[in-house]
Amino acid sequence: MTSLLEGAKKLVTRGSDIGARVKGLDDAVEAARGRLDDALLDRAADVVTRSAERLRLSADHTVVALGGATGSGKSSTFNALVGLELASVGVRRPTTSWATACTWGANGADELLEWLGIPPRHQVVRDSMLDTGREAKDLQGLVLLDLPDHDSTEVSHHLEVERLVRLADLLVWVLDPQKYADAAIHDRFLKPMAAHKGVMMIVLNHIDEVPEARRESMIADLRRLLDADGLAVVTVVATSAKEGIGIDELRSAIVARVKDKATTRARIGTDIAQTAAEISQVSGQARPPELTERNQSELREAVADAAGVPIVVDAVHKAAMVRARRATGWPVTSWLSRLRPDPLKRLHLDLGSNGRELVASARSSIPDANQIQEARVESAVRDLSDQLSQGLSRPWAGALRRASTSRLDELEDRLDRAVGGVDLGVSKPPFWTRLVRAVQWLLLLAAVAGAVWLGVLAAFSYLKLSEPTTPDAGGVPVPTLLLLGGVAVGLALAVLCRVLVGRSARRRAQRAGRKLRAAVDEVVDELVVGPLEAEVQAYRTTTEGLRLASG
Repeated sequence: MTSLLEGAKKLVTRGSDIGARVKGLDDAVEAARGRLDDALLDRAADVVTRSAERLRLSADHTVVALGGATGSGKSSTFNALVGLELASVGVRRPTTSWATACTWGANGADELLEWLGIPPRHQVVRDSMLDTGREAKDLQGLVLLDLPDHDSTEVSHHLEVERLVRLADLLVWVLDPQKYADAAIHDRFLKPMAAHKGVMMIVLNHIDEVPEARRESMIADLRRLLDADGLAVVTVVATSAKEGIGIDELRSAIVARVKDKATTRARIGTDIAQTAAEISQVSGQARPPELTERNQSELREAVADAAGVPIVVDAVHKAAMVRARRATGWPVTSWLSRLRPDPLKRLHLDLGSNGRELVASARSSIPDANQIQEARVESAVRDLSDQLSQGLSRPWAGALRRASTSRLDELEDRLDRAVGGVDLGVSKPPFWTRLVRAVQWLLLLAAVAGAVWLGVLAAFSYLKLSEPTTPDAGGVPVPTLLLLGGVAVGLALAVLCRVLVGRSARRRAQRAGRKLRAAVDEVVDELVVGPLEAEVQAYRTTTEGLRLASG
């Protein structure tokens, strides 16, 4: 859209926001793709393309198209405005087979005429005629089109009229006293284009054929019909191209539009606003919903439960307890505790050397989500989608529901890999347990040393040998002190460390739980919340774009 804004720079610098409005509609169309009806969006995309192309072209020229039925005097009006006989004039049959263009001011008009699809043989540059000096300088920048008759029996003529009506900046409909109430032009062109009343004019031609006493009442009747079509503010000019009646007034009205240089912007702005209104009727105008932590909490809890996070956290807590007790307990009893299975090993949650193989090696050992857990997940997804859909139109509500379940079939496998890749932080015991372990072994060695010493003394006594001198401490023999003290202090230290082990295990379980939930949340964000956020953002972009386009 950058090129569009660059191409529209002439208009934008004149205080117009038309570039931003076109971009807003373009953003809305792109964001709504896949959510709203493609046919509606295709028509809107055509409007964006047409508007962008017009903005890139000459901003100094105003395209005025004269349309009307056979015999309405459209071509004679064209000639009267040009001041030359350029268009053939007929009464009963269509004489305008292809659009004719007369340009005042050729500079920059060639590309515009090419965009309009006017062949070179049907183009005339007013300044280039032989009567140079008599051409109207006040019409500089006018591109006047004489369209084919809209009631022609030729289908190609109908298509040409409809095409150029969409491209013209100002539409001048030439009616005649006999056919001004014809439903063909009212139902096919005037009424459907009521939104473009700001860039339309009505000419009641052949007014000279109406008695003067009836002219006012005829114009009033025409005004009544236009009011019924929604064109109450449209300028109506009574003319006679043959007699020159009202031609100056019509010419002055066109000159005012050409000099104002706002007609092009008005036409494009009306197209954009009308298209935005059509999309808004389908898209709705409710405020974009918000994804908050609060409305996601149940979903995240349900998925974490289904992924077995509570089971793994409990296993981490128990495993941390068992391993820390082995490290801090009395070595004899700790060795015996190795006969009991490790809670993580029981689930095949092998820590590995770096702790990241904790769950990856045997994720299937964690019980699969049961039907209740699966139903809870599905219900949470549905509830979140329903919360976001409140107040939205049916297409957007449907888009949110589809997005919420679009990747649910990947959930189980992705949770397996996510949980399996978490480092739960229990591969190594706390540092302080290593110190306790070293102390316990020293105490055990002291007890063994005391026992051996006492054994030696007992052997001397049994063999009736002279016993060596035994030192004592406070009246207690050192061997006895080593034996009893080593065992008693070791057991007391093991009991004391149980309190510290419990606290450490709880902290490790909590850290593991946070890591597991973070991993689960990443999966939920990618597979459920992410698609929902994309739909919410698309709706937000569509709504904001339509607001800008509406002006």
